[in-house]
Amino acid sequence: MKTLNSLFVYAISFLFLTSCGHDEIHPADVNNSVTLEQLLGSYDLWYVDLESTLGDGQTVFVEMAFTLSFLNGSIYANNNLVGFGERGNGFGTYVGVYDANGIVLDVNHALDGHQRFEVYQVSISSIELYSPINDTSYFLRGFQRSTFDYDAIFFENIDYFLQEYRAWENSLTTAEGAETAFDDENYLFFYSEGGQALFKSSIDENIANPDQIQWDYTGAYSIEDIIGGGTKRLTLNYAFNGSDYFELSVIDDETIKLYHPISEKKYVYSGRNYIAFMRTIQSDKQGVKNQKLRPQKTKRQENKRSQNRASELLYFINS
Repeated sequence: MKTLNSLFVYAISFLFLTSCGHDEIHPADVNNSVTLEQLLGSYDLWYVDLESTLGDGQTVFVEMAFTLSFLNGSIYANNNLVGFGERGNGFGTYVGVYDANGIVLDVNHALDGHQRFEVYQVSISSIELYSPINDTSYFLRGFQRSTFDYDAIFFENIDYFLQEYRAWENSLTTAEGAETAFDDENYLFFYSEGGQALFKSSIDENIANPDQIQWDYTGAYSIEDIIGGGTKRLTLNYAFNGSDYFELSVIDDETIKLYHPISEKKYVYSGRNYIAFMRTIQSDKQGVKNQKLRPQKTKRQENKRSQNRASELLYFINS
């Protein structure tokens, strides 16, 4: 995993390639002499282009994943950014099995059970997963592992990365710089609830089990790009104590650095108790419901794709 400072150019190039919205189906661009199984296996990774989603439904395991892979009847997903590009040799974690026949893709997710999709080939490297149950279309773009830009996805989704540990523990506060109240906040916890990005912080010290941390402060957080650089701006909006701003750098998959421009202090935090996401809601012992779903940043449009399908080809021969 590259450090955060080196990822900015990669993120721009990848987003340019994947943020152009869904494509219209052009029969000349598709290969209707292959089976659905062969097409799904023609790419190592299928990136879930969530911004192109049409319809108001929700298929949890798709919206949780950054990528899906279909390998000889087994489905793998990259749901986490810790170890992204390395876990499962880049494929991610096993999440279930599938069966492909004609245009029908039946998925049996390890936790969420059976899901059925109709699959349409949009272009040489793009497919549509249509869920008849909730009338929602997801668009996936195919990549090989050797050319897929894992680092760009990591950079664009740092806010999710922060949520992948039960706590971030302060391991270093530099002596340089002015003292601030934040000097005493030894633990941070980032999570999502009700569509909001939230955090908690604690002044506890030397807690062996993160579940036993007593949280002293709560609030909402946001992350934004810093123009002209490869760092991110982390804003902590405390419920009763105003706001604080930091420049966020990722040192590695379990270490972050926060630089406080006002005081010129630096803080290093280490991740404690990695959370492997497999479903949307995971409640901890303190009642926090951790919802890891990738929210669509643009307003979803009505799904009108089915109105055009009557005149379109069925793109796959039977298995």
